[in-house]
Amino acid sequence: MSPPPPPLGRSRRRASQAFDAALDDAELVSARAALAQGRWQAARSLIAQSGDEWDLRGHRVTVLALEPYSAAWTRDWLLAEPESADASVLLALAQVQRALRGKEKPDRAREACRTAAERAPADPTPWLGLLMLEQGTAGAGSAVRIFEEVRRRYADHHHAHHLMVARLAEHRADAGPDPLHEVYDFANWAAEQAPADSPLAILPVIAHAERYRVLATAGHEPPDPAASGHWVGRRARQVMKAAFDWWLEWEHEGHPRRLVDLNFLAHAKVCEGRGAEAAALFHRIGEHPTPAPWAYPDRDPASAFRAARDSALGTV
Repeated sequence: MSPPPPPLGRSRRRASQAFDAALDDAELVSARAALAQGRWQAARSLIAQSGDEWDLRGHRVTVLALEPYSAAWTRDWLLAEPESADASVLLALAQVQRALRGKEKPDRAREACRTAAERAPADPTPWLGLLMLEQGTAGAGSAVRIFEEVRRRYADHHHAHHLMVARLAEHRADAGPDPLHEVYDFANWAAEQAPADSPLAILPVIAHAERYRVLATAGHEPPDPAASGHWVGRRARQVMKAAFDWWLEWEHEGHPRRLVDLNFLAHAKVCEGRGAEAAALFHRIGEHPTPAPWAYPDRDPASAFRAARDSALGTV
């Protein structure tokens, strides 16, 4: 039996107003609201419209899957359209999210992803779900194999690269700072392999923030990232400058996850002490902050974002 829909006009916690995984995708916000009420037709249309724009499709499916009752309503969709590959993909990602919340057995979520992959063999999204399930597991072999399946379908998959950077950053957490750590090599390689207009150009900045998260959690860096020397070394400054210069020339403002990159880049510029450059990024971010990296290593992300933004905007 499907769950009863929540009441219309339900209140949302302040945190969910501050951090919306949908970012600035108004159509996604609308479809998610309909899905929360059990009306899956809007989600059906939205996913279909995404076509083979794999970053867009992956972003939209992942956000829709975050709704608590997404799996139940998507099963209703599958009852109406048993052969729907799109419904299978959304159900798979919804079960992945349930597994990550401890509400579903990971093996059942993996089985759902495998089923979705069979129904949509060209789609990297079911493999993205499998990569999400690798969070917190020991060993990197399985994650690497899954990541290669994603890349085989779409070599520049934005979300998958971010997941791999976060995972690689956790290797040798107790070893302390290491400018030659493998996560930097991976990020540089991915940025070099990507087309010139790909947002993967920002990946070395992501790697720098993820490695800080790991080092600070292990006690090798201070808990306040702005007080850390992690962003002010020669290599770090070269990475940040190259990423910021690339952003200034980037013409593809429609990428569905660009605001994730802009938050990481603004965070880096704040930590680097480049207030004017950070201010330009905060203007572009507007009302769309993301929890990462403002939460790193264990800070309140809303407070950290507001303090950093206010400080940067006060410099110009």
